Formats: sequence, structure tokens, C-alpha cells
Amino acid sequence: MEKIYFAGGCLWGVQEFMRHLPGVAKTQAGRANGTTDTTTSDYDGYAECVLTEFDPDKVTFEQLMDFFFEIIDPYSLNKQGDDVGTKYRTGVYSVNPKHLELVRQYIAARPDSGKIAVEVLPLSNYVKSDEEHQDRLTLHPNDYCHIPKNILHKYKS
Repeated sequence: MEKIYFAGGCLWGVQEFMRHLPGVAKTQAGRANGTTDTTTSDYDGYAECVLTEFDPDKVTFEQLMDFFFEIIDPYSLNKQGDDVGTKYRTGVYSVNPKHLELVRQYIAARPDSGKIAVEVLPLSNYVKSDEEHQDRLTLHPNDYCHIPKNILHKYKS
């Protein structure tokens, strides 16, 4: 299994979408690349994200990126849906330099690459969200989500 961290606005929808993808074994709601060891003061620079464990024998990296781009507005800076602020920025983070290079190649190959506002950075730190935020839309399906429901559950079996 390999791990990558996707930030795509509010983490509730990102986790709900990612957990149903083929080849994804596990997801966890959290926050990435903040300036402290905890998320106390408006997330202290953190981006809401989802740790995604996947099997590279079952899903390619390009497929994961295609899935991710289905649920984000890649041109929007610090905003997804009604969620506004740096904690809602889009990004892809990893401790694996190969992952980051593949993300950069994926973005560079797109005809709109110059307009894309997705951060691509090494993971400097990660804080798991509290249990209330884990699998939130599974437990509370009517809670707000910026991802349309027809896309949110597109891969749900």
C-alpha cells in the first residue's frame, strides 16, 4: 500500500468520495502542512485533507489524479464550493518524491496547466482529525458538502 494526501476543500466530501474508489484501501480525515503540532488556531496554516491509502496494482496514479480532479475546481485558490479560506485550498502532499513528480507531470500534461491552483508539496506534518470528522458524510449523509451528490457517490458500490 502507498499513501498520498489530497486536499480538496472540506474534508468530509473528499473522504466520502475517495473511500469508494477502486484500489483505495483506507481513508482518514486530517490536516496537512500546518505550522504547529495541533490544529488549535484556525488550523494554523493546515489544509483540510484526506490520507488515502491505495494499492498501486489496482489503481494507477493517473487514475487517482483523474478522480481527484472530478471533485475539485482546480482553478480556485483557497475556495471550494461555499468553503473559503486557506484551510480549504487544494493540494496533493506526500513524503514520497516520486508521487510529487507524478502529480507535477499530470498537471503539466493538461492543456490548462498554467491556470491550475493545486498545491503540490512534500508532506511536512499531518494531524488526524477527531472522530467526529471521520467518515462524517457516511454517518450524517445530509450534512453540507460542496461535491454534488451524483459525483460524491459515483463510485459507491
